[in-house]
Amino acid sequence: MGELKDAPAILLLEDGTVFHGKAAGHIGTTTGEICFNTGMTGYQEIFTDPSYFGQLLVTTNAHIGNYGTKRSETESWSIKIAGLICKNFTWQYSRQQADTSIQEYFDDEKLVGISSVDTRAIVRHIRDKGAMNAIISSEILDVEELKKKLAEVPSMKGLELASKVTTKEAFTLGNPDAKYKVAVMDYGVKQNILNCFTERDCYVKVFPAKTTAEEVISWGADGYFLSNGPGDPAAMDYAVQTAKRLMEEDKPLFGICLGHQLLALSVDIPTYKMHNGHRGINHPVKNLLTGKSEITSQNHGFGVSPEAIYANEDKVEITHINLNDDTIEGIKIKGKNAFSVQYHPEASPGPHDARYLFDHFINLMEN
Repeated sequence: MGELKDAPAILLLEDGTVFHGKAAGHIGTTTGEICFNTGMTGYQEIFTDPSYFGQLLVTTNAHIGNYGTKRSETESWSIKIAGLICKNFTWQYSRQQADTSIQEYFDDEKLVGISSVDTRAIVRHIRDKGAMNAIISSEILDVEELKKKLAEVPSMKGLELASKVTTKEAFTLGNPDAKYKVAVMDYGVKQNILNCFTERDCYVKVFPAKTTAEEVISWGADGYFLSNGPGDPAAMDYAVQTAKRLMEEDKPLFGICLGHQLLALSVDIPTYKMHNGHRGINHPVKNLLTGKSEITSQNHGFGVSPEAIYANEDKVEITHINLNDDTIEGIKIKGKNAFSVQYHPEASPGPHDARYLFDHFINLMEN
């Protein structure tokens, strides 16, 4: 144990920047696109969010692991981040309800990380230089060898990843006699989104990402949901075509995060890769329909083109904007029962300011 705590590790960024620290979790090597999350709590929910698949996560909170881990507090069946970068990786924990330490959790899931690095410096670097690929290793300490491995990692732009995290087979959740039936397209859906449906008297059927629209429609749902997920939405032609076909049914259609981007693409509004994305649980968003603001949970590295939306105001109405940078946070398709938001109204972790959107979706199905 003591030897592992002191085992050296290296973080190498695509632009050649190197950080030296200590091994955290499993001893090994891992690669992905580096990103940072500003949340103060909820690290386990973040680790298991499928939207983080293929990404190395920098946590800006100084202490990670201090309240341990609990199997029931996950957003999917396994850790989805590609690796962790943190300041203090805390083996000991004080929460009685926890099942195990973060070290044991990472060891079980073979998750490689690095700790005892200056996360403030790393975040400032990414913020200025933008998102880029990186490599963490606690087994290879030769920077030149790591550079060769890193050069082989594909860019997140153009990468289709939803099919890697989606369910292999369709499954149902909730009461079969519930008032509403919701068909969920699983591009990397979080468990708490499904919970938000079942808590509202919905019987949910979750379909694999590449299920045909006709098969989904044949189930006879009252409404359709396009889920969050990882990767570049522009590389998901199959999902864009599904969204187009589902919208033709003119039943309520709700999209979150990746689902928001897919809905935009289905009406020919392009997406773009952001400089460093939005990830945290404290992002202010204004609802333009009510004039009210809400603090939101976010996790996305792609966005919907504002220029294209302003040029197509006959097709798309902007419903929400980000108060930090004016990016598009919500849209409604004119003449359709289709709407979406870029952020996560279910939160988990994060404030529940935006959970009214699930109620709005229920009201659309009711009417």
